[in-house]
Amino acid sequence: MKENTKKISAIVVSVIMAMTMMTSCGNGGSSKKDMSPTKNDYDYAEQKISNDAEDTKDYKNGDNIQYSEEMNAIGDMEINTEEYNYYAENSFLSVAENPLSTFSTDVDTASFTNIRRMLENRQDIDPNAVRTEEFINYFKYEYNYPDGDDKIAINTELSDCPWNPDAKLMQIGLQAKDIDVQDIDSNIVFLIDVSGSMADENKLPLVTQAFAMLAENLGKNDRISIVTYAGRDNIELEGESGANYETIASTLAGLTAGGSTAGAAGINTAYELAEKYFIKGGNNRVILATDGDLNVGLSTEDELKALIEEKRNNGVYLSVLGFGMGNYKDNKLEALADNGNGNYAYIDSVEEAERVLVTEMSGTMFTVAKDAKIQVEFNPLNVAYYKLVGYENRLLEDQDFEDDTKDAGDVGAAQQVTALYEIVMTDNKADSDDSKRTLKYQDDVEYPAPEKADETDLDKELLTISVRYKEKDENESKLIDKAVKLASYVSKDEMSENMKLACAAAMFAKTLGNSEDKFTMAEIRDYAKGLHLDAEELLKMIAIYEEDYENSNTNNR
Repeated sequence: MKENTKKISAIVVSVIMAMTMMTSCGNGGSSKKDMSPTKNDYDYAEQKISNDAEDTKDYKNGDNIQYSEEMNAIGDMEINTEEYNYYAENSFLSVAENPLSTFSTDVDTASFTNIRRMLENRQDIDPNAVRTEEFINYFKYEYNYPDGDDKIAINTELSDCPWNPDAKLMQIGLQAKDIDVQDIDSNIVFLIDVSGSMADENKLPLVTQAFAMLAENLGKNDRISIVTYAGRDNIELEGESGANYETIASTLAGLTAGGSTAGAAGINTAYELAEKYFIKGGNNRVILATDGDLNVGLSTEDELKALIEEKRNNGVYLSVLGFGMGNYKDNKLEALADNGNGNYAYIDSVEEAERVLVTEMSGTMFTVAKDAKIQVEFNPLNVAYYKLVGYENRLLEDQDFEDDTKDAGDVGAAQQVTALYEIVMTDNKADSDDSKRTLKYQDDVEYPAPEKADETDLDKELLTISVRYKEKDENESKLIDKAVKLASYVSKDEMSENMKLACAAAMFAKTLGNSEDKFTMAEIRDYAKGLHLDAEELLKMIAIYEEDYENSNTNNR
């Protein structure tokens, strides 16, 4: 029996060491404080013991306590299995070789609040968890709204680049139309992960609080269904009127966590209910709440993407809410949201749940422009090189811009999309070989735009921004565009608060993420302080980083 004890002990240790090594390789810089074991870790270790030692079961049932002590030691070890995709930072591109820059819009904010969680817990920051565009888009700017029937307005500003003295910085701000959502009925399915990994206080209990807050703002014509999934999916509530808040709230309050995680089955059931109670012209949406730790059935990013792509063309949108830490699977949740015509937020507190699901509900829940894409054409007479800040995983092929079958981002009522470009100017004219391109700034062809600028003014233009989007219930896109002239430039001293806040958010993200550009917190604060725009959350994070990472040198950089 003593020999068997040694064998089991060795197996447990080797299993945990292997898991820890794999985690370290996949999550460079993960914090020890963030390495709490999940139920799946215990199950895996115990199964390994069972497979490798035939008499393990008898030994476990014996009087010897060493087995339980060894298994308890697993609980004392801190295991982090969080998963994030790596994206290399965009590089500068030559206008002569790449005159077009095309990408999908993004209104997700999950990266910002997830990093906020890491900072508040004084964890090491995983640079792969940082998506610069989501830091920029977390904040609200003062943009002009669209006129007439347009659902999107293009706002621009050109100034100096804070981190590159050889470049200018272009801010592009899309402002979606604000609509009255009071008369729009909602058909919402709450799809809730109740597996064992969701038992923590910052997971299922926070999920139920968040959904209860949303339900409290619904009316009699709204329909709510609740689907849960663990080892299997279950319909907890079907087609309930939003007026019956007590029924909805009590159903949410009665949910408990336990079991494995078969997310695909729950997704299929949720979409079936959404289609069953579909409201024509209404807000039909599945809201998934999970830590993303799927381990039964379809679970890879490619499998989940394929599943959602089958569902997204039925008029039902998907919003994804991430919760928790330790075993958080950001890569899977982002894939679901990006391919499900929806948005992705990380909920780290009751306050954030209220912001996403109550305060900004119209933007989160009511889509006004779908498959929105941005294409920037640079004038080679005035621009030599450019670099898109962020959006590394949103880049599109140039030909995708006019292809209405290509999926892109969706924008909700009154939502904003903000992007920054570093621009290196030139006094040299474009190479004559570029005249063969079918572009606006070439002499021998027409650019397919609704209103072409006067040819005599083209040398005064820096670039043209074009946006394509579809109305919520249409399949053919609309095109709007705006030319930016050299004369629009303002100096650093004249920079607007819109650009100052966007610069500060970008600089902070660059410092924490996979960027070569790094800044002190004092440099970033200079752009974020004293604004009448709300930069409070950014300033709080800057203060935490300055005290606990920058000054104490606890950052792994």
